[in-house]
Amino acid sequence: MKKVIRFPLLTEKTSAAQSGNNHYVFVVDVNANKFEIKREVEALKKSIKVESVRTMIIRGKMKRMGAYMGKRSNFKKAIVKLKAGQTLELFETAV
Repeated sequence: MKKVIRFPLLTEKTSAAQSGNNHYVFVVDVNANKFEIKREVEALKKSIKVESVRTMIIRGKMKRMGAYMGKRSNFKKAIVKLKAGQTLELFETAV
């Protein structure tokens, strides 16, 4: 089984979504689909039930260092909504 979830994305915006709407944001494999993401999040903890998964591909920005141009990597972001009253301890320790 391939590793779908790379790491949780922790920013001010994702922290606000987590506390207000029970949304958790992960950086996932670019080739992963919504069903694979849902299955892996539910495997993190047995009592977790995922309500919905939204995904988006974030295009890498062009950056310049002196005379040289470069490009950041593209990545896929998944916003996972859990059922009401459920939390992931993975995020509770980081916040």
